[in-house]
This record gives sequence, structure tokens and C-alpha cells, in this order.
Amino acid sequence: MPVRKKPLVVGVAGGSGSGKTTIVNAILAQIGRPDMVMLQHDSYYRDNAHLPMAERAQINYDHPDSLETDLLIRHLRELIAGREVEVPVYDFANHCRLAKGLVKKPAKVIFVEGILIFLDKKLRDLMDVKIFVETDGDIRIIRRLLRDIRERQRTMESVIQQYLETVRPMHMQFVEPSRRYADIIIPEGHNPVSTDLVVTMLKHVIGEFSPASERATPHGASL
Repeated sequence: MPVRKKPLVVGVAGGSGSGKTTIVNAILAQIGRPDMVMLQHDSYYRDNAHLPMAERAQINYDHPDSLETDLLIRHLRELIAGREVEVPVYDFANHCRLAKGLVKKPAKVIFVEGILIFLDKKLRDLMDVKIFVETDGDIRIIRRLLRDIRERQRTMESVIQQYLETVRPMHMQFVEPSRRYADIIIPEGHNPVSTDLVVTMLKHVIGEFSPASERATPHGASL
């Protein structure tokens, strides 16, 4: 019978553009197994479809109140309990949720990623490992600029204005102080040494899910 039953929950936080998603993808690529699922805090932005577009654009999306964290917590608890959930799909261009969500199935390792995920104690307490990705501000703003223009149909002027008015102040007020909750700090975005350490740990945890007979064979132990 499997030794471990409860999924391992890994929180990955850090400033906007720090490289959180890149690190998670690097970990997934190295492990190469379909035993993981990721919940992104960005998916849980509150639905502002009831507001005029001009008002939606003025919302501070880097403040904790802009996110429906309680729903993320409920979904994470459901996945831990072995039940699938329907995660919201957020339209960043129009600042609203799409009508149909995305189904996420339970997995042996659950990643939770976002800039503000360490702020809520109820959410933190569900995490077994907390990782903070620390990257210089100039690199983060360049990455955010490229991402928002390419993927979220934003203009350069709007991205820069948002960074100066809300992103940077909220980073200093909420994101940077939350690093004190981290178990692991990965410097300069994707750091191969730190990433390899996390990969080694996750391989060990995934191995604990496998039946003893499977772990005893080289084939079964291969990840």
C-alpha cells in the first residue's frame, strides 16, 4: 500500500515577474510526471463584469482585496481531500472571469503560485513547503512589461503606470515582507542549484506514494 496519502502542497511566492511560473515549469520538466497540479492565485481575481470598463481598469489588482482567496483555499482543501475542482479562468484584458472554468484533478503534489499567497494564514497553513523567489526589481519590471503586452493585450504606457502606482507600492507593503514565511528562498529567478534541491525533495515525496513493490524496482523508482 502507498506510504503517503496526503498530497504535498508547495507554495511559490515572489514579486510580479520574479520567475515563479518559470521555476514551477522547470521543476515539472525535470520530474516529467503527470502527478502534479498548479493553482495560480491570479485565476482567483474577483469578477468585475458588473462594473464599467473604466472602473475595472482603476482597481488595484496588486492589493489582497482584489483576489478571492477564500475560494482558492476551498479549492485547495478539495484537492487535498481527493476531489476535483473547477478553477476560474480570468480574462486579464477585460478584467472579468469567463463563464466556464478549468477542471483541476487531484494530484500527489499541488503547487500554489502567486505574489500574495503567504499573506493569508489559513492558506499558509495548508502548505507543506513555502518557496519565495527573489529577483531584482529592474528584471521584474522588464518581465512584467513583456508579459502584459504579449499575453494580456496591455499597452506599454498602462503597464508602466500600473507598476508605479500600485505594483511597486504593494510589493513593498505586502509581497516583500511575506518572504519571512518562506522555508526556501530562490535567488535571481531560476537558480539551478536551488531548483535541483526542490526537485530532489519532490522525487522523494512522489516515491512515497508508490507501492513498495514498485519502489523496489529500478523501473518503478525512475522519475
